[in-house]
Amino acid sequence: MDVESRLKLIKRLPTEEILVEDELVQMLETGVPIKHYIGFEISGLVHIGSGLVCTSKIADFQKAGVDVEIFLADWHAWINNKLGGDLEFINEVGHLYFKQMLLAGLKSMGGDPDKVRVVYGTELYHNNDEYWQIMIDVAKNMTLARAKRSITILGRQSAEEGIPLAHLIYPAMQVADIYSQRVNLAHAGTDQRKAHVVARDVGKKLKYNPLEWNGEKHKPVAIHHHVVLGLQQPAVWPIPPDMDRKELMASNKMSKSIPGSAIFIHDPPEVIRKKIRKGFCPAKITDYNPVLDWAKHIIFRGGEVELNISRPAKFGGDITYYRYEDLEKDFAEGKLHPMDLKNGIAEKLIEILEPARKIFESDRKIQEIAERISKSITR
Repeated sequence: MDVESRLKLIKRLPTEEILVEDELVQMLETGVPIKHYIGFEISGLVHIGSGLVCTSKIADFQKAGVDVEIFLADWHAWINNKLGGDLEFINEVGHLYFKQMLLAGLKSMGGDPDKVRVVYGTELYHNNDEYWQIMIDVAKNMTLARAKRSITILGRQSAEEGIPLAHLIYPAMQVADIYSQRVNLAHAGTDQRKAHVVARDVGKKLKYNPLEWNGEKHKPVAIHHHVVLGLQQPAVWPIPPDMDRKELMASNKMSKSIPGSAIFIHDPPEVIRKKIRKGFCPAKITDYNPVLDWAKHIIFRGGEVELNISRPAKFGGDITYYRYEDLEKDFAEGKLHPMDLKNGIAEKLIEILEPARKIFESDRKIQEIAERISKSITR
């Protein structure tokens, strides 16, 4: 595959940002082996944000000839007090559920689960003096103020007085994860941008295990994909024109902790239909509309697809959309009713998620651990 074709795959939706594209092009043109990494906190059930949006980019990287890795950040989940802060349970969830469901999502998005390297934080850190050396090296090149600003990568708005010291260690560990594995393409949602900026800022300052080729130190390229909206209505509606867009997107992203906001990749069809029908989807409004957001970044992300929407003849009859732009235009002009849009998106997601759902339904161990996760969250 030529450089242009590889770059097109890497840049297509849901990619939103490349730091820095010229550096990526140089890597592609000079034949530098590209080693990718995306890290996931083991935090609960896998929803379509992580299970489809993230894995769709992994599938793109695979097709572009990139060596891909999923990093299951069990220690980071422990630091962030996910799943009750029980490291043993976090590891159990990681091995028996999280890994399998992410790979099932990758299969649903056209990727190859057999060609993904899966690494656990526990494995990377065990008896690894070099890792901790790199982590300290990273921390020596960060200020306390920078660590506090970076705490938003934990899903927390600010580093206020009284937070655990471990939260401030988290950003340096995330950067050390990259350098200790010699990753030159760091990938995540836009909500992890601050960690990757730190990774780039310290890249040429590190003494231990820096990224090098042709005798020079280099920074990792960072690729950030869109973070999809949850089905809940924004806390502030209508949106004030002066409201910060990044803040708004972060506060309304899909969340496991907000009931009904997330579709899990193993949800049965009737549950998917019910959640989407109850979801926020104001007529003629295309901005901050989660149903259209999913259509753009999951269903139509690769260009032309077939989205069939069934409706009674008195409301225009069945219609098929092949481009997202046509779907959005009709919705904005009131030619497509919100409920018809919801029903069409629900059926398409049910179709996309069929491979993941089959894997889940065929494995009782995965089902049992999912039940335990749900109980631990609701306690």
